[in-house]
Amino acid sequence: MRARRSLVAVSVAALAALSLAACGRSAPDVAAYVGDTRYSVERVDAIYDDAQRQYADAVRNQAPQTPSPEELRSPVTRQDVLNLLVALDLGKRVAAEKGLQVTDEVSPEQLQQPLRMPATTEYTKLWGEWVDLSATLQQSLPPADLSDESLMAVYRAIEKTGAIQPGLSVDQVRQAFGEAGFVRSATALSTALQQEAEKADIRINPRFGVTGVPSLVNTGQSLVFYSLPYVNQDGPVTDISTPDAPASSEPAPGAA
Repeated sequence: MRARRSLVAVSVAALAALSLAACGRSAPDVAAYVGDTRYSVERVDAIYDDAQRQYADAVRNQAPQTPSPEELRSPVTRQDVLNLLVALDLGKRVAAEKGLQVTDEVSPEQLQQPLRMPATTEYTKLWGEWVDLSATLQQSLPPADLSDESLMAVYRAIEKTGAIQPGLSVDQVRQAFGEAGFVRSATALSTALQQEAEKADIRINPRFGVTGVPSLVNTGQSLVFYSLPYVNQDGPVTDISTPDAPASSEPAPGAA
C-alpha cells in the first residue's frame, strides 16, 4: 500500500442530528439535509444500484459456475451509502474550518479487495475519499480519554460484523484492544463532527434506519469495515462519552 498513513481505525460516533420532520425540512425525496446541502434519495439509490450492478458483474466474471442470486448481491446497503455522504460532508466542513489539507493517498484500487467492491464504483471511491479525510482529521486532534462507554460502543459495532468474539466484558475488551489508540482517536473525531453536525443542523429522512459513521479497523491481517450508529429519525443514539483528552496517548494497532 502506497499510503503514508496506514489504514487504521476510522470509527466515530455521537453526532447530534434531528429528523426531517423538524423545521419543515421533510421532503420525502431528500435523504438528508446537511446545512444547505440536500442529499436526494435518488442519488443514494444511484450509488447503491451502481455498486450492486458492478458487484454482480464481477462475481459472474470470476465464478466457475452460475452464481446464485444471493451470491450476486453485495452486503452494501442504502444506509451505508448515506452514512458515507453525510460523514464526508461533515468531515470536509471540519477540515475547512481548521485549514487542513487532505492529500489523496488511498486509491479505490487499494480498497476494492478489502471492500469486496470494484474500484470503479462510486461507493468505493467515496470510501477512499473518506479514509484520507478522516485520517487527516484524526491526526489534527488530541486523542480522547478511553472511557468504558466509548470502548464498548466500538466493540459492539465490530461485534456485529462477526470480526471479534461476541459477549466480551469491558475488561476482556480492554485486554483485546490493548492501548486502543484507534478508539481514543475515533472518540476525539466524533466530538469534532458532533459539533459540526449541530452547526449544520442535520436532518435525516425517517425512511432510513439508525445512521452510522463509516468506520474501519486494521486487525493486522485484514481490514474490518463497520458502522457506529449515532442517530435515528428521533434524535441522537450514542454510547460514546468524550472526556478531556490526555496529554499524550500512543495509538494501538487495532482489534482482532
